[in-house]
Amino acid sequence: MSDLQKQVQEAADELVASGRERGLQVAVYRGGEQVVDVVAGVADPGTGRPVTSATPFYNFSIGKGATATVAHVLVERGLFGYDTPVAELWPEFGAHGKGGVTVRHVLAHTAGVPGVPLDTTPEDVCDWGTMVAALENAEPWWEPGAKMGYHAYTFGFLVGEIVRRATGKPISQVLREEVSGPLGVADELYFGMPAAEHHRLAVLEDAPMELPADMPSFADMPQDLPMFKAGPMTLMPTAELGNRPDYLSADIPAGGKTSARAIARMYAALLGEVDGTRLISPGRLREVTAVASSGVDEVFGMPATWGLGYGIGRPDSSPEETPTVFGMAGAGGSAAYADTATGVAVAITKNRLTNDFDTVTVIGDIVARG
Repeated sequence: MSDLQKQVQEAADELVASGRERGLQVAVYRGGEQVVDVVAGVADPGTGRPVTSATPFYNFSIGKGATATVAHVLVERGLFGYDTPVAELWPEFGAHGKGGVTVRHVLAHTAGVPGVPLDTTPEDVCDWGTMVAALENAEPWWEPGAKMGYHAYTFGFLVGEIVRRATGKPISQVLREEVSGPLGVADELYFGMPAAEHHRLAVLEDAPMELPADMPSFADMPQDLPMFKAGPMTLMPTAELGNRPDYLSADIPAGGKTSARAIARMYAALLGEVDGTRLISPGRLREVTAVASSGVDEVFGMPATWGLGYGIGRPDSSPEETPTVFGMAGAGGSAAYADTATGVAVAITKNRLTNDFDTVTVIGDIVARG
């Protein structure tokens, strides 16, 4: 056992023993080789089923990293470009003044359609046609490229429909054919996960919400805040939502079902070769990890910096402090990212949904020192 493996295992065991986490996976790749494979705790508190390295977790926004990766692989193949107008592939999307939106705008969260209708239900989100129609009918919040705002749900459906129009295949199939299959993790990295496989998933649970005394609750916040216009509260990420069988089965590429080792392997194959497979060229890697948009997020009101589909900076850090890191964090405190400077890819997946990234900090600091 390597020293790094031992340190991460001890930290993961302590996080579970303390009650801060229930079930946890950590995977680290360096130079295309897996150097950390750690599990701790239980995948299902009801039965006591333990977490294994192959256990998939529903990680809400971590899946956006896989969604972006599918797009980059297709750009690499020449099916479309970053400056291709979305309406060139998907004519109906150009309605209501959206004809100027490009693939680049979508990937950089500057497309101007960050919201879903406020009457959208979880059942609607599970219906691809309903969500595509909502995007076609959407009125832009801003001129494409003029502002930036997190496209929480719409990012996945925008990229997914672009992929479907370009290939004639659903994005789940393209993910399997172009990314997870070649990397040997097709049974651990999904958008829509077959119902017959749901028994393998970790069961999510909500950690008690602990807000600072001076922080208002959602109910006390002004109802005209942009975040409340981007979607109904019923779609906020919770354990109940993430455990729904229809959510688990549906193609919702704003999130994903994945093990830590599967998504870390994907990031490692963006950085370089993994067992003979490299997903994109070195030049494209430089392009997609360069800053594409930055500023105050129009939805959440906080500073943000994006490459093409990946956040820049470690999830618990800042783009200024960790400018060579790119990846995606997820609601609930999970994260997956890679560092172009060190050649290291890291993933932390867990089933206790917290409102912080404390576990990412604990593990990430150990890896950074190692």
